[in-house]
Amino acid sequence: MLKIWGRKNSSNVRKALWCAEELGLEYEAIDAGGAFGVVDTPQYRTLNPNGRVPMIEDGDFVLWESNTIVRYLCAKHGASWYPTDLQARANAEKWMDWTTSTLAEPFKAVFWGIVRTPAEQRNWDAINAGRNACIDALGMVDKALAEQPYLSGNAIGMGDIPLGSFIYAWFEMPIERPAMPHLEAWYQRLQQRPAYRKAVMTALT
Repeated sequence: MLKIWGRKNSSNVRKALWCAEELGLEYEAIDAGGAFGVVDTPQYRTLNPNGRVPMIEDGDFVLWESNTIVRYLCAKHGASWYPTDLQARANAEKWMDWTTSTLAEPFKAVFWGIVRTPAEQRNWDAINAGRNACIDALGMVDKALAEQPYLSGNAIGMGDIPLGSFIYAWFEMPIERPAMPHLEAWYQRLQQRPAYRKAVMTALT
């Protein structure tokens, strides 16, 4: 059985869990990282020298890096989620990598500053700088979603999973956000999916 290692409150782990749920895969979720520890044990480091989550074991095959895990699972199990057309696939993948390269860092400043820092210790300069950078970045997404319903194109696919796993926290955190109607409509479509609600819409901690 597929094993998914990681803590369910991690946006990166949510990618793997959501993907597995959408594809109807049987899997065992193993708590690791954060308060669960595990990732610094010799056993885990032998499998994943980075000592980070998520990691999957698919039989004898071990894989880490969240976006790569999503690509692998979709390529193996979900034909509609992994386009055979090279350009369609590249258009989906660019949003996967963009989430990591452009959004993740300022998002982390907001999330850690709001959710994981006591109110009296919050650095509002850092939080607001991160928030403004996220707004600029998400404005690009809003424009893209004005042209198509999903980042993957006309139907949901792997290109929606990375940002979809972050956007839940963006809309649930107690912060001010400018109106982005196309981004909001996309998020509402994601919330209608049982797999999304189960794997992504868990407690923010």
